[in-house]
Amino acid sequence: MIFTNQFLITWLITIANFLVSSTENSSNSTKTVLNYDIIIKEKIVGTLKATKYSKDDKVIYQSTTTIKTRFITEIAVNYNYDVIFEKNIMKKSQVVIEVNNKTHANTQTKWTNNNYEITKNDKLENVIQDEITYSTILLYFNEPLEIDQCFSEQDGSFNKLLPLGNHSYKKINSKRKENIYNYNNGRLERASIDGGLVDFEIVYRD
Repeated sequence: MIFTNQFLITWLITIANFLVSSTENSSNSTKTVLNYDIIIKEKIVGTLKATKYSKDDKVIYQSTTTIKTRFITEIAVNYNYDVIFEKNIMKKSQVVIEVNNKTHANTQTKWTNNNYEITKNDKLENVIQDEITYSTILLYFNEPLEIDQCFSEQDGSFNKLLPLGNHSYKKINSKRKENIYNYNNGRLERASIDGGLVDFEIVYRD
């Protein structure tokens, strides 16, 4: 099978799209840091670092995902999330995707005038009126107990969440891709992801 660079870039971005996390910088608050390996066919192809801070009545999340692989040529994808919650409501998020150190996509969601404005590459794409209380970035830090949907900061859409029992959950995104998330003591321990071309896993490491 022959892979074009554009096809590989699309696939790597699809992988990165599932690898969401969060943070906030504050010198006087407790920082939570989670590290994960990204594994394809028992080989580590990338890492994800997620951090979380609290400051006043805000919780700011950030994550950095780096994936490097080689088919015909070497391709590196960096995925950066910045998300702010205030009083348990998402107020702002920004997702920037870089491919080989060049910006590929920039998606922002901002609470303005009692609704969310979603812009992609500086173009208004959608407006959502419902308040967002749980987004995909929280899947790393908070087990989705009694939660049936989460907002995708990258897609600007809501994903379904279904409990499977034994602290496991299925997430179905807007393209009907299904992913399984497994938790231990409220923290994401392992996830099995349908990446389209290749299935992969993300695994927590100390």
